[in-house]
Amino acid sequence: MDASVDSARELRLVADPTRAHILRSILEAPDGRVLVGRLAEELGLRQPTVSHHMKALLDEGLVQRHPDGRRTWYSLADEHADRLAEILRAQESSVPVDPVLERVVRDLSDRYRGTFSPETVERYVRESYDLLADRPAPGRRLASLASQFAADRLDALAREEPGAGSEIPEVLFVCVQNAGRSQMASAILRHLAGDRVHVRTAGSDPAGEVRSSVLTALDEIGVPLAGEYPKPLTDEVVRAADVVITMGCGDACPIYPGRRYLDWDLPDPVGKPITEVREIRDDIERRIRELLATL
Repeated sequence: MDASVDSARELRLVADPTRAHILRSILEAPDGRVLVGRLAEELGLRQPTVSHHMKALLDEGLVQRHPDGRRTWYSLADEHADRLAEILRAQESSVPVDPVLERVVRDLSDRYRGTFSPETVERYVRESYDLLADRPAPGRRLASLASQFAADRLDALAREEPGAGSEIPEVLFVCVQNAGRSQMASAILRHLAGDRVHVRTAGSDPAGEVRSSVLTALDEIGVPLAGEYPKPLTDEVVRAADVVITMGCGDACPIYPGRRYLDWDLPDPVGKPITEVREIRDDIERRIRELLATL
């Protein structure tokens, strides 16, 4: 096929925001492949809708299928991968950052009106953006992740405001990369406790993405990650916590009086075969069930 026709077809498909998001997710996946179910969760769409878009990309030859037992993984087609990466990065760089952050500041200022000044909100938004930009692979969702990160930090800060006491316990899980142990622990606790416990996670040296083996291990027991992502440890989330659980991050976590501190000696799942990741997951689940009985 003529190269100009090929390029025009790629541009037409990438112009659709949902398909562009699917392709970016594949491009930025740790092992270069994704499952439709996880994409649906990330995009907030029904799985049949994502399957429809994936079929269009498959029919055009931009992605390829990899059956794996009862699951099917998707990756970028080898002959289009470099060109698609170039198009997607150009598309990303064409969106100015400042107007997006300004909108985030306005939206969060409305949300926290009466609690924090617009100046405080702006400082947290821009600081959160800078902290996430220092990660090894911040990805194309940096502005939206910064919005989520800033809101979580402001929620934690609001707990220190007069009259802001809550009967819902807060648990903070901290490991090094916030991509394995702490993510499994937080996902399992959210799954078991629901609204009875508020859960946060952080890392002393966060990675770019949650490990694919961790996602697989959680999928196997029906536990969703719920849009979580690696994020750096900040002071206000420690102060907001009732229980702080560390996992191999040494002295990175500051100590404040009145908090309950636990250190769980767990191996890091990074680079481990899935059989060992399952063992770590099961150990974490046992500890979570014991913890939940004490909250």
